[in-house]
Amino acid sequence: MSLVAVPECAISTLSGIFDVMNAFSVLPKETPGLLAPAPFTVEVVGREAGPLDLASRVPVMVERGIDAVTTTDIIIVPSLFISPNGWEQGRYPELVAWFKAMHAQGALLCSACSGIFLLAETGLFDGMETTVHFGYARTFAETFPRVPSHPERVLVIAGKNEELITSGASMTWHDMVLYLISRHAGATAAQTVARSFALQWHQDGLAPYIVFEGRTDHGDRAIQTAQDWVATHFSVVNPIEEMVKRAGLAERTFKRRFTAATGLSPIAYVQRLRIEDAKRRLERTESPVDEIGWQVGYEEPAFFRRLFKRVTGLTPGSYRRRFRIPDYARSKKKTV
Repeated sequence: MSLVAVPECAISTLSGIFDVMNAFSVLPKETPGLLAPAPFTVEVVGREAGPLDLASRVPVMVERGIDAVTTTDIIIVPSLFISPNGWEQGRYPELVAWFKAMHAQGALLCSACSGIFLLAETGLFDGMETTVHFGYARTFAETFPRVPSHPERVLVIAGKNEELITSGASMTWHDMVLYLISRHAGATAAQTVARSFALQWHQDGLAPYIVFEGRTDHGDRAIQTAQDWVATHFSVVNPIEEMVKRAGLAERTFKRRFTAATGLSPIAYVQRLRIEDAKRRLERTESPVDEIGWQVGYEEPAFFRRLFKRVTGLTPGSYRRRFRIPDYARSKKKTV
């Protein structure tokens, strides 16, 4: 197994993947469910062997340069820090060529989080379903328009031989490595490793984690005026009627231009704003769910609950339990 290191790599993902995939060698041999001998030999590879400073200024030792790796079964590109200016293609032609050569020999190509930016340069993911960190989704779509991406998905397995594997935001590399362990060493081994490292499958997807931000780079001033107003008035009755007035457009024209500019219909846009505010209230207050629904603009509790689950994948109660700050982490005022 080849774990790829380039200067943009995140040390946390690279080292985490290394440790978990190397679990068969480091955990006690009597651990129930582990195989002997270890099913994986993990090494860090890169353009050349030797020390390499990563994006977080933590050095890593590249064990072998890719010119010395003529065969490998699994290639993993860990999370990459993407510049605010986007991903500059063509910086690592040797790696891209090596990815393609190893894929032709049957290797799995795997990415964690934003690692897909580098793997996508091979062209092997064109037309294939993928996932990527939701924070980089727009940049990825603009950089690789031929690669469909679904940032709300945790893990996507594509390719004729299920050899193209991508995981989504940040810690979903847990799901990827557990999948690889299950695929090559069996479900029992995957469960054993998950217990040993306290890893969890993100079975509810990533929709609950995504923070909605309406698109504002469209250049339509009339629509922007409506967006600016509704950003703080989404809970009022009939907000779309007021948005139309403020845009100064005919209703049909407004709805058409709004959808073209933001990618959402006006009603869907308002719903996303309301649900986003409800999420914050569930995280930070003790208010009852029905009261929160009313506060964000819904008089019918059942409708609010259905809409919340449709958008986030979780019921309001489940969302609160998952994302509220636990009592032990809350600051406590000292008394004198």
